[in-house]
Amino acid sequence: MEQFKSLSDLRDAIKEIEGWIARPTTHLSHPTLYRKRDVDESEILLKGVRKKDWFFSDDEKWVLPHDQMGLSFSSSWQHLKGVFKLKEKNNSGKKVNVYWVLEKADIPSDLEFVIDRKKKGHFFLTVTKRMTLSQLVIKLKLVAKRMSVIENVGSIL
Repeated sequence: MEQFKSLSDLRDAIKEIEGWIARPTTHLSHPTLYRKRDVDESEILLKGVRKKDWFFSDDEKWVLPHDQMGLSFSSSWQHLKGVFKLKEKNNSGKKVNVYWVLEKADIPSDLEFVIDRKKKGHFFLTVTKRMTLSQLVIKLKLVAKRMSVIENVGSIL
């Protein structure tokens, strides 16, 4: 394990890691699922999944494949910094942690990381085959177990 002495050291180390993707969350929040306290009151949650992130069947029992919908991740330092600032602004006083994983990580079957065609430095964790909402929740929990965390990144970013 390497000890970083400065912000520049950390940036250089991150640049050397090819294919990393990250997701900032408030302290004590889950890295891939949401709780009611994590979202705006107008957003609809289904078993911890934010409805607007995924493409659902009409009865909301199935999550359908869509290559531009899914859980959001940053894949560049600039994008991560922007998302972090937004999280920090909307959650004043709360610590923000960054969970990260390698893009080529062993993720559960029927999930994959896809580049966002509209935003540079942004990825979606998408479903590749139709699955039930319960199956998606289980798979998102597995992804979370494989993620590393940098706690309280406010002092780093």
